[in-house]
Amino acid sequence: MKKISLLMLAAIMLIVLASGCGSNNNGGKATNAPKNTNDKGKTEATEAPKKDVTIKVFQFKVEIADALTKMAAEYEKETGVKVDIETHGGGEDYSALLKAELAAGEEPEIFNSSGWAGFDPYVDRAADLTGEAWAKDLVEASKAQITRDGKLLGMPMNLEAYGFTYNKDLFAKAGITELPQTLDELEAAAKKLKDAGIIPFALTSEWWSMGIHTLNIAFANQADPAAFIEDVKAGTVKLKDDPIMKQWIHLVDIMFANGQDNALTTDYNTQVAEFAAGKYAMIQHGNWIQGMIDEINPALNLGMMAVPLLDKPNVFTGVPNNWIVNSKSDQVEEAKAFLNWMVTSETGKKYIATDFKFVPALSSIEPNPEAVGKIGGDFATFANANPAQVKGWNWDRFPDGITQQWGAAMQEYLGKQITSDQLLEKFDKAVQDIVKK
Repeated sequence: MKKISLLMLAAIMLIVLASGCGSNNNGGKATNAPKNTNDKGKTEATEAPKKDVTIKVFQFKVEIADALTKMAAEYEKETGVKVDIETHGGGEDYSALLKAELAAGEEPEIFNSSGWAGFDPYVDRAADLTGEAWAKDLVEASKAQITRDGKLLGMPMNLEAYGFTYNKDLFAKAGITELPQTLDELEAAAKKLKDAGIIPFALTSEWWSMGIHTLNIAFANQADPAAFIEDVKAGTVKLKDDPIMKQWIHLVDIMFANGQDNALTTDYNTQVAEFAAGKYAMIQHGNWIQGMIDEINPALNLGMMAVPLLDKPNVFTGVPNNWIVNSKSDQVEEAKAFLNWMVTSETGKKYIATDFKFVPALSSIEPNPEAVGKIGGDFATFANANPAQVKGWNWDRFPDGITQQWGAAMQEYLGKQITSDQLLEKFDKAVQDIVKK
């Protein structure tokens, strides 16, 4: 992938995110890691004396857990401050575990939260980061989802996109020469794959994959997703009556009918690992799985295809998570210093762009085309040619707890325990049960 393609990827993401986003003025002071200048004028990092300070990072993103731990060790070497990384994601309910952690009186210095309504439970314990040195470099469209009353209350983690990641070689083996543009064509492609002895879809029972990413396909295809969601929360629109939701059921049925037999017992890690091993042709994930796939089969010939639903297929992009500095912790300034180092030091920027394989949310960090890989590159090509078919992420516009219930209902539907009508009724009930609280 050429560098210009990756820059276009970021640009397209920002165009989509900019819809409905406000502006924010930022400024502040930089925090510099300690350096030592020798007698020849060369600047070298030296191991700093140990400090009696430990900051805890309670984080969600399993894909970067190992690299984040290594980066924390680099920070301790430079500053003497120990950073304890605790990761809960994948098959775990991070939100529930974080709330339990806080309820038990534990106050991690840094934790993760989504934006919009998903951030509401944590607004009262989020430190104001508006004046941090890096804030001025945030891409404008990433700010609104984590801004309250003009204050920036978190650091956007990165930019991501998803659709159907697919194995180009398996598509070619099945004789599929053009990507499906409609649900009928998707169903025909699945049949071709099956006829060639290939399982079309890598499925998972993870609630978040189905209750968040799969459902977003329906919301993003609405004419005005934000207004539609407000009507759903107000109870003036029912999902069970919406024609796009009924069309979405058809998409889900195609996926569920053309996946592996043991989908109900397949967790996220297994799903991605088996896809990376070439067992399946498609998986509903995005550029965040590139690192996991590269560990197993870096030569896998992958692309990202748009998801058919209505007239034209779409892909979906957004800010997946934010770093929140806990204002109730004992080490607020040390936590801010760590985040500052992560996005301003050469070491931290290298981890973000190369080891984490992120499309950065800060203009001051240059993306690494080779690290982002084939999935992100294919997205960039599609988005450049079809900007109107790049839609946003909408699940965080619902209060916490709703998507978990949706995921549980999707598990029942995957297991053939409920009908499609009952599934949509459960979706509506979940919204009203949570909204009324």
